[in-house]
Amino acid sequence: MEPLPDALSPEDPPLLSRGAYTVLAALMGVFSAGGILLNLLVVVVTLRHRQLRQPLNYALVNLALCDLGCAALGGVPTTVATGMGRFPFGRLGCVAEGFTVAFFGIASLCTVAVIAVERYVVVCRPLGALVFQTRHAVGGVVISWLWSFLWNTPPLFGWGSFQLEGIRTSCAPCWSGRDAGNRSYILLYLLMCFVLPLSLILLAYGRLLGTLRKVSQVCGGGGPSRVEQQVGVMVSLMVLSFLLSWLPYAGLALATVLDPGLQLRPLLATAPAFLAKSSTTYNPIIYIFMNRQFRDCTVRTLLCGRNPWASDLEGSAGDPEGSAGDPEGSAGDTAVSTLSRTHKASNSDLSRE
Repeated sequence: MEPLPDALSPEDPPLLSRGAYTVLAALMGVFSAGGILLNLLVVVVTLRHRQLRQPLNYALVNLALCDLGCAALGGVPTTVATGMGRFPFGRLGCVAEGFTVAFFGIASLCTVAVIAVERYVVVCRPLGALVFQTRHAVGGVVISWLWSFLWNTPPLFGWGSFQLEGIRTSCAPCWSGRDAGNRSYILLYLLMCFVLPLSLILLAYGRLLGTLRKVSQVCGGGGPSRVEQQVGVMVSLMVLSFLLSWLPYAGLALATVLDPGLQLRPLLATAPAFLAKSSTTYNPIIYIFMNRQFRDCTVRTLLCGRNPWASDLEGSAGDPEGSAGDPEGSAGDTAVSTLSRTHKASNSDLSRE
């Protein structure tokens, strides 16, 4: 196997000071530990509470599994390598780490798009009376993994490659390769694994907010309703978190593809990768723990079945049968569920007229 380009041996001068490596290693360690603990908690809570195992929650749990894999198999090696100030795992380790992080990372990114599309389908009902069922949820999860596998395996067979990036303590697809094959792969990779999911997210949430505005007008509301404000905040957080995680990384990758000779300070070149990996920590907070049903079940899991703050969820999240029969309510986003019911009611009223 060919040597690892740009690898730093113990005799090479470091790219950063010892203190800078230590700070970055500590930062990545916090992200990795947070991602592992929070996403593992999501999986445990879901296994312990049957009412959470509903079709519209499958993508949320899949997001936790993707982020768990990225934090454990990508964040931890990066923490170790950054602490050492060099990548110690050799060429094979670089390929393995680069593929693993890219595979779980793109699967996570695609799952965020699947979540957006599923909410759009449930709320806006573009397919008419179609009821969102288990097969639809499983299909969305399978597509996210297959899409990631499809676009991350070509470097293993010669179309593109995995190389060191930033401060040379982690690996990723080679953004700076000058040959036509590598450039064509990276351009398609960015188009299919960033632009396409982002377009789906913006389109789905844009239509969802448009439907919300329409329902508010049909129901005779004046200013924005409480439900409209809740959904607006939720959508804004999801879109902003996506852009914060991936836009700097995709932007840097595109700039490097367009100008392979681009020279950046090592720290500046590393920051986007750290931002992308930090999503494993705040994804579960935004998508899972802002979900009232998941939050209630998490508290009950941690406090041995008790939730001293429970109020209106006593009859739903606390009841094993709670929302099992309501695939919309099981999504956990009360505002979105309310909007879906209101949308159906308004359509029914219009049809009677």
